[in-house]
Amino acid sequence: MDRAVEPRVVRVVRQSVSRAYFQPIDSGLAWGDSGDVFALREGDRTAVTGATGFIGSAVVRALVARGAHVVAVTQPGVDTRNLDGLDIERVPADVRDQAAMRAALAGARFVFHLAAMYRFWARDPRVFYEVNVQGTRNVLDAAREAERLVYTSTVGVLAPRADGQPADETQVASPGRLHGHYKLSKYAAEHEALRAGAQGLDVTLVLPTFPLGPGDVAPTPTGKVVLDFLNGRLPGYADTALNVAHVDDLAAGHLLALERGQAGRGYIAGGENMTMREILSALAACTGLPAPRWRIPGPLAIAAGAASTLIEGTLLRREPRVPVDAARMSVTSMTFTDARARAELGYTSRPAREAIEDSARWFEANGHVCRHIGRRS
Repeated sequence: MDRAVEPRVVRVVRQSVSRAYFQPIDSGLAWGDSGDVFALREGDRTAVTGATGFIGSAVVRALVARGAHVVAVTQPGVDTRNLDGLDIERVPADVRDQAAMRAALAGARFVFHLAAMYRFWARDPRVFYEVNVQGTRNVLDAAREAERLVYTSTVGVLAPRADGQPADETQVASPGRLHGHYKLSKYAAEHEALRAGAQGLDVTLVLPTFPLGPGDVAPTPTGKVVLDFLNGRLPGYADTALNVAHVDDLAAGHLLALERGQAGRGYIAGGENMTMREILSALAACTGLPAPRWRIPGPLAIAAGAASTLIEGTLLRREPRVPVDAARMSVTSMTFTDARARAELGYTSRPAREAIEDSARWFEANGHVCRHIGRRS
């Protein structure tokens, strides 16, 4: 970690972690109470930051299907194709601009904050903290009059269990063990959301696992694995495991957290735990393409990431083919259980194979694949 770009908020979080992390703020309701905490009504003015993003646009579509009046807050100049054809109000505004956020969120009954830098490298790492931490502060400040804010976190701030079992929301990582500016900035941003909750803002948190499905324009680091497979750029695979979820299920989980989640409570929204070999086998089955057979040793993967980051990132000042933080993640088993969301929110998810197939189909249909894909099973 480069301490020169690590802002004070993260250094403070490193030194003092809230013991109440992911414990519910007292909302006046006992656990097990039936009925929705909030009910999304037709015409409710509902703002979504990061509305053009992969999960953000899926949340927008889910809200439109429920009849909400969606205010899609978009980063000026970004690709907005994920919002094409939707009857929504669009407001270009940068989350780093406090005044713009106040104007964009004015009058919203509910706010979903999904805008974030989900990458493993940037020329100037300070942008992670400007967007993920300061941007979250600005949104929290602008949403003071909203009835509820749903904050999109990440399972990246959780630690693997020592016994190898899937982690839950209580497995909060020590900041010193979080590698990379993305995870550290999201960790700090969560504490900003929880601090706002302690000060009176009704906040609930959703921790998505690894999304696949339609609309991955960027693509995200998860989708890039699928795309590299489709384009024959995946010579081998690391011995790891991920929790794969369909992006539309994650969106549904956000709406459930809005209506049924407890204030101050974090909920993992996930799908199915799969090894990387199983993911690639599923891709091979649905595309007719061969799955890579070479298992890349962990030390070699990290060494390749370090070399790519040094040569491409530091010397050539371009995005590394394999950022070292992505390499570290690729050799870390990241399995999770969403039992809390299923029990308390009624969350459900479809088989991961459907998410994998939908992702491959979307990349092919949208011109991202440069080689022929055979008949799918």
